[in-house]
Amino acid sequence: MKIEETTLPGVLVLTPKIYKDDRGAFAETFNLRRMAEAGLPTAWVQDNFSTSRKNVLRGIHYQIEQPQGKLVRVTHGAVLDVAVDLRRSSATFGKHVATELSGDNGRMLWIPEGFGHAFLVLSDVAGFAYKVTDYYSPAGERTILWNDPELGIEWPIAAADAIVSKKDATGKLLRDAEVFA
Repeated sequence: MKIEETTLPGVLVLTPKIYKDDRGAFAETFNLRRMAEAGLPTAWVQDNFSTSRKNVLRGIHYQIEQPQGKLVRVTHGAVLDVAVDLRRSSATFGKHVATELSGDNGRMLWIPEGFGHAFLVLSDVAGFAYKVTDYYSPAGERTILWNDPELGIEWPIAAADAIVSKKDATGKLLRDAEVFA
């Protein structure tokens, strides 16, 4: 597995070796020993899976209480995946990294605690899987507005075409949001 650093310290892109032949493909998506060697968590408490249709945009989500580290990947389809540094004391506070994750490229993104997470579905349908380091805490969940101009995320979609939940449409601007110290 190839592990690459991004412009945000701690956020990593993991690309497994994909073995393909005329029958299909095989990839190792998790190896405890390799994850530990890369400094990633070795204790996971929950696996989640969602499906979404084209132009669905989810996020920017994070938990201020019981913050979660997330290892995310796409099982089928493609998304633009975004991590935003929400640690006020960080030199990269308010900065983001965006990468395409797809069933074809097999890439995964490690998003540590202290970061917000969002994704936009680029394909007709996408399956999205993620491992998390802490349990979901509805009381601790927060949302930053996905198209906050201060963040400068270049989403490849017009705001009118994005399919967002009520929660995501009414997220707070970064300047008004409760963030990490």
